[in-house]
Amino acid sequence: MDHHHRLGFLTSSILSLLQVYVILFLVAAHNFSASDAAATGEKHAENHCAMYDICGKRIDGKVVNCPYGSQAVKPDDLLSSKIQSLCPTITGNVCCTEAQFDTLKTQVQQAIPFLVGCPACLRNFLNLFCELTCSPNQSLFINVTSIDKVGGNFTVGGIDYYITDAFGEGLYDSCKDVKFGTTNSRAMQFIGAGAQNFKEWFSFLGRKAAPYSLGSPYAITFQPNPIKSSGMKPMNVSTYSCGDISLGCSCGDCPSSSVCSDSVSTTTHKRDSCTVKVGSLVVKCVDFILAVLYIILMAVFLGWGFYHRIRERKLSYRTKPESNVISGSVVHSHNREKDENLPMRQMIEGAPENGSGVQLSTVQGYMSKFYRKYGLYVARNPITVLLSSLAIVLLLCLGLIRFRVETRPQKLWVGPGSKAAQEKQFFDSHLAPFYRIEQLILATVPDKVNTTSPRIVSEENIKFLFEIQKKVDAIRANYSGLMVSLQDICMKPLDKDCATQSVLQYFKMDQKNFDDYGGVDHLNYCFEHYSSADKCMSAFKGPLDPSTVLGGYSGNDYSEASAFIITYPVNNAVDGEGNQTAKAIAWEKTFIQLVKDELLPMVQSRNLTLAFSSESSIEEELKRESTADAITIVVSYLVMFAYISLTLGDTPHPSSFYISSKVLLGLSGVLLVMLSVLGSVGFFSALGVKSTLIIMEVIPFLVLAVGVDNMCILVHSVKRQKLELPLEERMSKALVEVGPSITLASLSEVLAFAVGCIISMPACRVFSMFAALAVLLDFLLQVTAFVALIVLDSLRTEDMRVDCFPCMKVHSSHADPDKRIGRRKRGLLARYMKEVHAPILSIWGVKIVIIAIFVAFAFASIALSTRIEPGLEQQIVLPRDSYLQGYFTNVSEYLRIGPPLYFVVKNYNYSSESTQTNQLCSISQCNSDSLLNEISRAALVPETSYIAKPAASWLDDYLVWVSPEAFGCCRKFTNGSYCPPDDQPPCCSAGEGSCVSNGACKDCTTCFRHADLWNDRPSTTQFKDKLPWFLSSLPSADCAKGGHGAYTSSVDLKGYDSGIIQASSFRTYHTPLNKQIDYVNSMRAAREFASRVSDSLKIEIFPYSVFYMFFEQYLNIWRTALVNLAIAIGAVFIVCLVITCSLWSSAIILLVLVMIVVDLMGVMAILNIQLNAVSVVNLVMSVGIAVEFCVHMTHSFAVTSGDKDQRVKEALGTMGASVFSGITLTKLVGVIVLCFSRTEVFVVYYFQMYLSLVLLGFLHGLVFLPVVLSIFGPPSRCIDQGEDHSSTTS
Repeated sequence: MDHHHRLGFLTSSILSLLQVYVILFLVAAHNFSASDAAATGEKHAENHCAMYDICGKRIDGKVVNCPYGSQAVKPDDLLSSKIQSLCPTITGNVCCTEAQFDTLKTQVQQAIPFLVGCPACLRNFLNLFCELTCSPNQSLFINVTSIDKVGGNFTVGGIDYYITDAFGEGLYDSCKDVKFGTTNSRAMQFIGAGAQNFKEWFSFLGRKAAPYSLGSPYAITFQPNPIKSSGMKPMNVSTYSCGDISLGCSCGDCPSSSVCSDSVSTTTHKRDSCTVKVGSLVVKCVDFILAVLYIILMAVFLGWGFYHRIRERKLSYRTKPESNVISGSVVHSHNREKDENLPMRQMIEGAPENGSGVQLSTVQGYMSKFYRKYGLYVARNPITVLLSSLAIVLLLCLGLIRFRVETRPQKLWVGPGSKAAQEKQFFDSHLAPFYRIEQLILATVPDKVNTTSPRIVSEENIKFLFEIQKKVDAIRANYSGLMVSLQDICMKPLDKDCATQSVLQYFKMDQKNFDDYGGVDHLNYCFEHYSSADKCMSAFKGPLDPSTVLGGYSGNDYSEASAFIITYPVNNAVDGEGNQTAKAIAWEKTFIQLVKDELLPMVQSRNLTLAFSSESSIEEELKRESTADAITIVVSYLVMFAYISLTLGDTPHPSSFYISSKVLLGLSGVLLVMLSVLGSVGFFSALGVKSTLIIMEVIPFLVLAVGVDNMCILVHSVKRQKLELPLEERMSKALVEVGPSITLASLSEVLAFAVGCIISMPACRVFSMFAALAVLLDFLLQVTAFVALIVLDSLRTEDMRVDCFPCMKVHSSHADPDKRIGRRKRGLLARYMKEVHAPILSIWGVKIVIIAIFVAFAFASIALSTRIEPGLEQQIVLPRDSYLQGYFTNVSEYLRIGPPLYFVVKNYNYSSESTQTNQLCSISQCNSDSLLNEISRAALVPETSYIAKPAASWLDDYLVWVSPEAFGCCRKFTNGSYCPPDDQPPCCSAGEGSCVSNGACKDCTTCFRHADLWNDRPSTTQFKDKLPWFLSSLPSADCAKGGHGAYTSSVDLKGYDSGIIQASSFRTYHTPLNKQIDYVNSMRAAREFASRVSDSLKIEIFPYSVFYMFFEQYLNIWRTALVNLAIAIGAVFIVCLVITCSLWSSAIILLVLVMIVVDLMGVMAILNIQLNAVSVVNLVMSVGIAVEFCVHMTHSFAVTSGDKDQRVKEALGTMGASVFSGITLTKLVGVIVLCFSRTEVFVVYYFQMYLSLVLLGFLHGLVFLPVVLSIFGPPSRCIDQGEDHSSTTS
């Protein structure tokens, strides 16, 4: 969006062009007068002229002075009063005739609009030319050096003008910072071609202009000191400092003024991050504190550990005689462990009220009762349960009839309550919608050897650019039978020519002018004089800043540019609706197609590169994205389906694999997942909620990854039951065994997903809603339909029917024995967990190392998380093969100016009784802490304020426009109607070179005299009456302050008659913004600035830029993330506490969850994953997914008897394998497929983040959690363990 600023520049350029004319004409006029006075000859003395009167007129109409000296002449009283009104330093005799003075006055009026805001500068500037034209001592500092012949008369051809350096420096210093707000630049850019010192300025003013060109009709050489023998001495009239209180320049025009330097600045200051120096190493305070805290914690833990071990050894030594008893208990324990189902059987058979077995919490007791009865019911009525559950979900799927997909970016990423969205709505409805941008970036191919890009500015490339422009101009898009061209939709500041931003504007967009103007040399000239040369003006009558049409250069060396940037601003409509927008979209589609089909091949054949974009490109590419990853998603499903089928089945035997396999069951499970997703989408579609592309592609995968876990745990639990039991008993016991932990995990996941619903970004909020319901439906289908399917599959297996073809029955003599052995034999993974993994974790030294490593990584992750940057790169949300990928890369590489920034003022009271005018403006008599002065101050520190320039001020220009000093601007006919400047119709008729005066406006007078104004400010009525005149006034050489074009959309005139202007804007620009963090910081800085100024002035002001709406979420993204995570983790903790009634167990689960989330954030920092609504939703959902890695192990640990190490060993043996194969591997398989996605957002935010989550969950659930439980675990819920052990063993 960096290029959006251009339009502001375009519209304002109109004024600039006129200003340039102003300056040069002014110089010419003064010079003409001065030459006349020199006519006296070579005598240099007081009261003697060096040129006097006018002796000729050039072919372009410019008058030239006589080269003859004379005595100074005493003017009549009328002329004397006229001269003193403009030149108060000249009294008595003068060296100018009335004709010379009138010429001087006519030309001076063109410069006044530039400088009137700073009276000191204007006074000094007028003195320079008043002395040159009319000073009675003219011959003392003017020397005619050459003579021309014009119309048969001798005229001045060149002069030396001696001026002291003190005057030159005083003049320059008073004017160098004066703003010309229309173009967000300094007046010196126009009246001095951007001169950096007074010598450069004088050099510009004194150059002789060719016929019909701007400038002086004769050469003026400014010299500091004449030869002593000549009797001359330099002109040294006193100069006024811009800080002179009597001539009150504004702070924006004179930052060095003592009044301004004493005022409190409201600019944003960078907050230095806290650092600590440790030797030669400088570290952040956060890092240092965490390191110290870690050392302290580890020291305490190790101290406690050693104390605990020494105490255990002493106790062991004292109880040595009892070793046989201990050995006996170990033998009993070993025998008990041989039966892996014992702990669960104790839980199943020992109800809470029995006083033996496992003491369950009240909630778990009710859940066990429910699942016991429910398991029996499902086993007896599988068909009924299956059909009824499917019927309910299918009923929800009927809502898919109203299914709609949302692709509009502003509807996806901006919440309805967004402050930025409300501000955009206000801006669009009261002022004007920001224009649409169509853009081409034509660049040279970088040299691979030198890694530099060749220059783009060449004759061949310019002519090629004309070819491209012809093809763009020839575009005709079909809209409802109408043929739409660029001319029909483009933005036209002066209602005639398109404000196209292109280097071709230096040739008026006409290829015929290329050779006529001088080709590439003309371009290089315009790069330096774009604001002061007539031939460099654009076709739309405004100056064109080279930084807006060139890219890839350093500093101001435009000739080194390696890219042409062509921008077509197109009119927009409020909310992007209406016929005008529809026409623009039709043209944009044709434009993109033209680039792809014709322009790209042309560019590539010339060894150049072309990046391109239109306003509707992002939306169109998002639509295309819906099918970009279809294959990836399908493959993901197939891979997970294959894995599920394998993991659900028994250990394959060649003779019975077709019986024991679970392909049909796995397929059914996948279909249930799909139904849960469709049911969720159908439900919300019926409510009118639109879906998004992320929902379409990610939720099915996500629900499948989450749902597979429960399917594996359910099937494995059924397989662990004794085969001699009836099927009903097996199902009942299996559900009692795993039902509570599955319920706990699923409810936690649903709650964690649901927390995302409070996120304001619509795409993420809708995603969370759909996902929460889908996970809930998936859980309900698993405990209903899938359990029924397990029953049916078990019946199929017992009946020896073939998997996938249940109608086929097979007879096998050894199938049944194999099957029975397979059911009772512990799997390889379970044996590893119990016999290898658990014993290693029980070693005391291993425990210490694991605790130290995991806590260290958690602390490191906290430090790393502070380095996560907010944002979401635009390239990431688009397909990898999108043409916008290259475009965004080129934008950040080539653009050298930031987006436009508007400060919008609401309810400005312009009445005479109000002080708000002076609180806003920045010209003379305005408050030093006014809005515009503060913006100018902020622009002095762009690295912290992100404001590049002073603001273009319609208010300043309007106050200058109506002031009596600007006598060529606000004028009226004798009947009181508006009279335009003399160089505009009807005051003049179009001639060959310029507008020729026809006398139609000879009776026009200025709108006001000083006596008509109050404190040089218009009254309420005067302000109200003349404002529409100003906004419709065209800028020209005689009055560059006309507001039409530059300020047409800056003021809302609706209801302004009441003395209140509801909305008005002041335009400036952000500095170049290349990174996401730059956009976030610039918005934050602008809002903080506006807030402080609003509070100070008691006026409602807000900043607006086109990108704010999309970046507002990042201002408080950390708070959003932490609040949502806290709610999600808190919700999981409460669920765990309610179900388990164990604060101890819930606290351990809470600790592990927090560590997983913190570690995930640390991984985000390592992988450079940014913090945005997508990653926040992922973090919140990771809480729900991480629960599965903790809750099953913790529950198994709690219902197992023995000491803590034995209980951990038992828990790993029973649930460790299920967690690894059913949770870790299933998620891993599905996640890995996403790395092949064509859209970067899935690779970064789903593949990388979920892969990290799965690995972290696995490590914490099967490594860290068992160690924590073995040290700090809660007591066993088994009661009367000794009796149970004895009876069991016997």
